Amino acid sequence: MNIYDLLKERILILDGAMGTMIQRYKLEEKDFRNEALKDYPHSLKGNNDLLSITRPDVIKAIHRQYLDAGADILETNTFSGTVIAQADYYLGEDWVYQINYQSAKIAREVADEVTALTPSKPRFVAGSMGPTTKLASMSPDVNDPGFRAVSFDELCEAFKTQIGALLDGGADLLLMETVTDTLNVKAALFAAQEVFEERGKNYPIMVSGTITDASGRTLSGQTTEAFLVSVEHAPLMSIGLNCALGASALRPYLQVLASKSNLFVSAYPNAGLPNEMGQYDESPAYMAQQVEEFCKEGLVNILGGCCGTTPDHIKAIAEVAAKYPPRKVAVPLAIGH
Repeated sequence: MNIYDLLKERILILDGAMGTMIQRYKLEEKDFRNEALKDYPHSLKGNNDLLSITRPDVIKAIHRQYLDAGADILETNTFSGTVIAQADYYLGEDWVYQINYQSAKIAREVADEVTALTPSKPRFVAGSMGPTTKLASMSPDVNDPGFRAVSFDELCEAFKTQIGALLDGGADLLLMETVTDTLNVKAALFAAQEVFEERGKNYPIMVSGTITDASGRTLSGQTTEAFLVSVEHAPLMSIGLNCALGASALRPYLQVLASKSNLFVSAYPNAGLPNEMGQYDESPAYMAQQVEEFCKEGLVNILGGCCGTTPDHIKAIAEVAAKYPPRKVAVPLAIGH
């Protein structure tokens, strides 16, 4: 069944945090290496995207746990899957292609395995595209506000490589997430359209921004409504918010999206704010209680979890969401099918 049709019927469930689950495995440097990387001169520990190549068993197991918890949409393990972000580990374009291709392939395999068990409930693979480690509209140097660490064209090329590999690996849609700088996601959207034109096929796109603090703005200074206006010209399936805030703090900004947008709306907040040890304390039951308010108000079409969330959180969220109809929206024509 087409994802647009499903979104009209019920609230779809996105999976939870990948990094939080990877931490449970207590992986060491050797887990981030394979035969080709055994003599690599730089440390690779912490490069979680690389685990899709070196420990695919771990990534597949995490995906399966989220599907068993009730997720409809799996995110690929590619949040840092651009040449820009992978440059922190001195890995080049060849590795970047493999990271994205293998990550999508793993997610596709497990999604298809679970869908085969319950054909009436198809699972989808979203190619995760993080914001990269550089901003196009802000300087990293307070003494040189005109300086830019990356150009629009460099971002386009980086995203184009990532998108091609994700689609080759079997992604159903693209998820441009944790957007802190709107110019970065504009580059991703531009790259996506180039790839779609070259392939002669369009794919659904989700865009999810991040409100960075109590000011209610993104890192590059936009309000929620300004962010929406900046990207809604693109052929998007959904607009939403994720990360940075817990569910209760996210609610007023979702209200803006729900009232101003004709797109489907997504939300996947953190399990609260991190404590002094960097841990997230909101229990599955408490978080489900918070997101239930989204459902009661008819704010969302897609619900999931970001930092600190686990399969237990997703299970609780899925159980709550099943009680409520999705937000009403003037549904656009399905893209790409």
